[in-house]
Amino acid sequence: MNQFNGVTDVTDYYQAETFARIKAFADTRETPFVVIDLPTIGRAYDDLVASFDYADIYYAVKANPAPAIISLLRDRGANFDIASRYELDKVMGLGVDAERISYGNTIKKAADIRYFHERGVRLFATDSEDDLVNIAREAPGAQVYVRVLTDGSQTADWPLSRKFGCETEMAVELLTHAQALGLEPYGVSFHVGSQQREIGSWDAALAKVKVIFERLQQEQGIVLKMINMGGGFPANYISRTNDLATYAEEITRFLQEDFAEGFPRIILEPGRSLIANAGVLVSEVVLISRKSRTALHRWVFTDVGKFGGLIETLDESIKYPVYTEKSGELEGAVLAGPTCDSADIMYENFKYPLPLDLSAGDRLYWLSTGAYTTSYSAVEFNGFPPLAEYCIGE
Repeated sequence: MNQFNGVTDVTDYYQAETFARIKAFADTRETPFVVIDLPTIGRAYDDLVASFDYADIYYAVKANPAPAIISLLRDRGANFDIASRYELDKVMGLGVDAERISYGNTIKKAADIRYFHERGVRLFATDSEDDLVNIAREAPGAQVYVRVLTDGSQTADWPLSRKFGCETEMAVELLTHAQALGLEPYGVSFHVGSQQREIGSWDAALAKVKVIFERLQQEQGIVLKMINMGGGFPANYISRTNDLATYAEEITRFLQEDFAEGFPRIILEPGRSLIANAGVLVSEVVLISRKSRTALHRWVFTDVGKFGGLIETLDESIKYPVYTEKSGELEGAVLAGPTCDSADIMYENFKYPLPLDLSAGDRLYWLSTGAYTTSYSAVEFNGFPPLAEYCIGE
């Protein structure tokens, strides 16, 4: 468990002028809401391109589908990883061509495959025979890549389950079958888990990919052309990680070792790492209480909770830095949301250190909340509206 027990220092997360700009805007709005600083996203994208200058970037739209973010990345030259026809309509409605889109969801209706194909999309993910057959029927001639299972569950803060991907043997079979169905067996994808702190997870995944590439060429004469390494690069939360340059250096070395004669096309699908640190979620303290006269910690209830955008505090997986302008003596507190649901508790095992002079009406600033907050926010649970979002700076 993270042993953080001090005051959050905003300068660990934002340039002084950036946070000043965000706070000045926030002071004019009623909570709760999240503010997204667009220049921060632009810098993160430029850093990613510079660090992986050999890769094509496909932004994972599910992380935050705000039109301003999509437009910024569109103009920067990004491609887009799409999970549904609704995301497709939004992205294409903002002027993104089908050639810059991948249908990255392995779980999809036949009608949706047809819809993507009719809109011009030609790059499809798969991990099962039934889905592959649907792609062959509804998107004839498409390029397909197979997602393989990887195990990064012990070292990712937000691990992925076995819901997505297949074992190596099945991946070989699916890519072989794809060719027989008239599809182009294009490549292999994997995802090592979101907020992955162990760089070696990419090494293990690439070793699997290498085996698939070699077997298909040797046994079937199929030459794959692409590796999609998914996302997983971390954002800046309480648990610190290596910087992006270190990830890039090590992952590039893994690729050079496994594909010494030259890389295939490399795709990255960042979401969290691009936009998390651009966001500040602002909430208000609604109530502070103790459960008994001798209780050693307080319960701090805020006007935003799991159902208002903080679902990634589930099992206390993602620990957001929380800043307050109060500066008194610290005491551990349980942080909980405003709804009539007992699950709406963000941090209980991890007692968040907050000033004793904190009171109802004070604001809490949840840092690094640009990703997976608005897109996870409930529509109308207990009547609360979805989390408001404001994009500023460009």
